[in-house]
Formats: sequence, C-alpha cells, structure tokens
Amino acid sequence: MKAVIVFNHPYEGSFCNAILKAVMNGLQKAQYETDLIYLDKENFNPIMTSADLKAFVQGKPIDPKVIEYKQRLDDADHLIFIFPIWWELMPALTKGFIDKVIFPGVAYEYDRESKRPKLNLLLKKLKSITIITTMNTPSLVYRLLFGNAVKKAILRGTFWKIGYKNRKWISFNMVKMVSDKKRKKWLTHLENKFSGGI
Repeated sequence: MKAVIVFNHPYEGSFCNAILKAVMNGLQKAQYETDLIYLDKENFNPIMTSADLKAFVQGKPIDPKVIEYKQRLDDADHLIFIFPIWWELMPALTKGFIDKVIFPGVAYEYDRESKRPKLNLLLKKLKSITIITTMNTPSLVYRLLFGNAVKKAILRGTFWKIGYKNRKWISFNMVKMVSDKKRKKWLTHLENKFSGGI
C-alpha cells in the first residue's frame, strides 16, 4: 500500500511538522510505502496562470510540477493532507495544489458538453483521502461561527463533488493553548492510529 502525503508548513518547528513525523512513523510501522510532497520545499507555484486555465478547459495540465505530481498520485492508495488553518482556511500552497492538481486530466475527467465533472475518476487506485489540520480556534466556534470552512471547501466542495467517497478529517484545535503533555498525547494517538493502517 502506498500513501502520498501533501504537507504544507514553512516552519520546521511547527506542530504540523510533529504531526507529519507521527503519521510517517505510524505508516512505517504499518509497512506502507510513503511519498512526501513537501510543498514548501518543492518550488511549487500555486498561482493559476492564464495558460493553466486554458489547459483546464482542454483537460491537459501543462505545469511540469503538476505533471510530476500526477505521476506520483497515480500509484497512491491513500492521499493525506497535513496543513495549518490560517484565517479559517488552508494556506496558499495547499489551495494552489488543489486548484492545479485536483484538475481535469489529473484527478477526474471534464465533460465538455455539460461543463460538469464526470464521475470517471482518474486516480484509479485511490481508496481514501484524509485531511489533518491544526488551528487555534475552538472546534465548536469553528463549526458554528465559521461554518466548518475547510470541510466544506475540501472534503465536500472538492473531493465529494468529483466523486471520491472515503473522506476523513482529523482536526487539532486550540493547539497553542493546550499543554505540551496534551500535544504529546495527540501525537502518540495519531502514530498509533496510522500504525494500524488507514
């Protein structure tokens, strides 16, 4: 089994980096092959250019990084995103990855007549999508006041919309406010969870 991890955090001392290590340790124990896409270190350009939009209509990406990512995703059984929530949404690199990689000709086919995504998914092996996030907002406030923005934008507005069914979200809230002991407990639980497989 192979898991592709899309990671986005510029600071190596972040809790997101600790989460990444816990997840990778767990997957290693479960004997998964892992492929890490570390967006902050890969010179990925998140900007959708006019040429990219023309390629969107044609269903053929032109960005060399996107073409590389497609090849890496083609073999994935599981896709895992790890990123912080800033101002209630994902960082720019994660948003750019979704805009440019979850793309016609990469993740799904685009029906030119109806102008809607077909349910013919192109990542044939993909069995699940897991999103792991950190934020300082309390969970209840994020759900009630901000409307679960990440869940609506990614799990529903992107992957549900184009037909990927097995979607999960693991959210760590109030990260700066909790004790080191609690953060360590979260990491141990996360590593144990992934050591049992996805």
